[in-house]
Amino acid sequence: MHHKVLKTLEFYKIREQLQKFVSSKLGAELVEKLLPSSNFDEVVKWQHETDEAATVIRLKGNVPLGGIFDIRPHAKRAQIGGMLSPQELMEIASTIRAGRILQKFFEEMLEEGIELPAIQEYIQSIFVMTDIEKLISNAIGEQGEVLDSASEKLRTLRSQLRTNEARVRERLESMIRSSSAQKMLSDAIITIRNERFVIPVKQEYRSHYGGIVHDQSSSGQTLFIEPQAIVQLNNDLQEIRMKEQQEIERILLLLSTTVGEYTNELLQNVKVLAKLDFMFAKARYAKELKASKPALNREGRIKLLKARHPLLPIEEAVPNDIFLGDEFSAIVITGPNTGGKTVTLKTVGLCTLMAQAGLQIPAMDGSEAAVFESVFADIGDEQSIEQSLSTFSSHMVNIVEILKNVDQNSLVLFDELGAGTDPQEGAALAISILDEVYNRGARIIATTHYPELKAYGYNREGVVNASVEFNVETLSPTYKLLIGVPGRSNAFEISKRLGLDEKIIQQARGYIGEDTNKVENMIASLEVSRKMAEEERKEAHELLKTAEKLHKDLQKQMMEYYEQKDKMLEKAESEAKQLVEKAKAEAEHIIKELRDLRIRKNAEVKEHELIEARRRLEEAAPKLTKKKKTIVKASKHEFKPGDEVKVLSFNQKGHLVEKVSSDEWQVQIGIMKMKVNESDLVYIDSPKPVETKPLATVRGKDFHVGLELDLRGERYEDAILRVEKYIDDALLAGYPRVSIIHGKGTGALRQGVQEYLKNHRSVKRIRFGEAAEGGLGVTVVEFK
Repeated sequence: MHHKVLKTLEFYKIREQLQKFVSSKLGAELVEKLLPSSNFDEVVKWQHETDEAATVIRLKGNVPLGGIFDIRPHAKRAQIGGMLSPQELMEIASTIRAGRILQKFFEEMLEEGIELPAIQEYIQSIFVMTDIEKLISNAIGEQGEVLDSASEKLRTLRSQLRTNEARVRERLESMIRSSSAQKMLSDAIITIRNERFVIPVKQEYRSHYGGIVHDQSSSGQTLFIEPQAIVQLNNDLQEIRMKEQQEIERILLLLSTTVGEYTNELLQNVKVLAKLDFMFAKARYAKELKASKPALNREGRIKLLKARHPLLPIEEAVPNDIFLGDEFSAIVITGPNTGGKTVTLKTVGLCTLMAQAGLQIPAMDGSEAAVFESVFADIGDEQSIEQSLSTFSSHMVNIVEILKNVDQNSLVLFDELGAGTDPQEGAALAISILDEVYNRGARIIATTHYPELKAYGYNREGVVNASVEFNVETLSPTYKLLIGVPGRSNAFEISKRLGLDEKIIQQARGYIGEDTNKVENMIASLEVSRKMAEEERKEAHELLKTAEKLHKDLQKQMMEYYEQKDKMLEKAESEAKQLVEKAKAEAEHIIKELRDLRIRKNAEVKEHELIEARRRLEEAAPKLTKKKKTIVKASKHEFKPGDEVKVLSFNQKGHLVEKVSSDEWQVQIGIMKMKVNESDLVYIDSPKPVETKPLATVRGKDFHVGLELDLRGERYEDAILRVEKYIDDALLAGYPRVSIIHGKGTGALRQGVQEYLKNHRSVKRIRFGEAAEGGLGVTVVEFK
């Protein structure tokens, strides 16, 4: 991408924001080099990496990225035999430790079953150098100091050093506590000069202590003297310090040589850690922006859902749906200034550049971004005083450069195309430029003031008009993009709201051509229609949500009802069975007593009569065994309307009403109808065909009667006869309730049907259908 485009669309500001989320200088260095790529596979890889990092942050909250340093110069100097400082060795140990901790962190996530293929590839290339880490950590402290544990010799020397220092301090303490010292010393303290212990002596008493003068105060009244009595002790200290320094240098050189042997491994770790830091900086930035991963394509298709300008505060940015490259490849946004046209341009351009740089975009899930070879933008007033160029000339310089390079793999953004010159010539030039870029196959978004371009979207296939909504009541833009609706100037409405005389406004309207007035009226009508459609859509959406909730509640209640019904039937059968068993036992007891009585009294009761009595008792008992129906698998039966089936997902029986698609049926379960997939149905039974019988023949429960009677289009007299016959059939079939469809119409048929039903002896209650049952066009009948 050209530097000028990145600057115009403020991509560098995105990089500045991203810098806040890195954990090391290594990550900051990669952010500084971040540029969009036009290589599709590379962009896909970058987006996948960012998405994996975002997944880790979502699941774990944070990643242990602390303790990473840029140790590349340290490692290279050690490789050529240089001696590293304790601070540099500490940074090397810290970076090795950071890599080890990070590797362990991700390995635990992988063991949990979290798939992170890109991150896994990176962590597998980290070298774990525990030996070097321990070697340095045992010798160098966290503050970059050489520890006593670095070597046995160093520990001994430092022990001697502490002992000798204590001896020197003890001698000096005795000097400054003497009675004569109070008048000869400026202050009763021990201090150090030139790494030797001294005391502050007044100028006039310098000869009293002898020894060596190392320093004097600014006034010259105080001399810092090393008394002769401790000169040898200070010499011994210096000798031990020299030996200590030599031992430290030996240790540092040994550690540096060891580090130099692993330079390549250290450089590899630095490269991987820098990349991981960079990836997680992008993920944290995405979380801050509430951004999402866009789907990518090579076809120049842009679909941004609720997209926001990433540099505007989230609470201030107005989200917009922006589509390009599918039904149309060019958008012309018209309307007044300060309406948000330029923000829309920059939002599209910046989201595209962010996507191509591997950054998630501030839009909702399901958004889509294209990977373009080039993005061109001519935005804002780029007038150059040095080149003595006017606004128009400056724009033309940019446009000429764009036209040299634009092709079908380009996204072109024009702001105020043709502005800065004669309106008629500017509009003509704008149309010509748009035609040229459009014919080359590029994707275009252009903003303009010119009314002539409002017709451009209607006269060109693949071009659509758009505008940014303006609230005339509040005299402020809403910044909401309206695709398909050209913009209005709103000059007359704004002037009227601000108090301009109506006479002047009407006179101004007269100066506008009839065609322009028609166009403005058409746009106004479009805006009104759009707002009404938007309100109706919202209302319909709310009604749909309410209906779906009611439907789910009804389904739940129906299932509970059937479950309760089955439990009650089971309980009743169990109680009935117990009663019958009790009755049989009592009868058996009576028969036994009769038999005994016959034997004792020689009563004339025959044995076969007793057996016959027992048989009649058994036959008198109610048969509780339910009639079993053969269940046939769906694959072996061709379903037909009226078939009795079992809905597996609800464990309920019902009847097929009609087939609604290739693999779905409408099923009636009680009073409820629902769509069910054929794979969720099991065939139980089919309705028996209606046979022609004599009028005297009574039809049993095997006779199939539908749960609905449709009377729409019937004459009143015929309808009442059909209702009368249908009610009789439904009662014979044993239905608890049925529905009669009479429609709304004039209400005469509905009133007549309901009057008949109210007077029928077998009708318990009637009511209108619910919203899902047909409303006022249906009467639901419940039988006694």
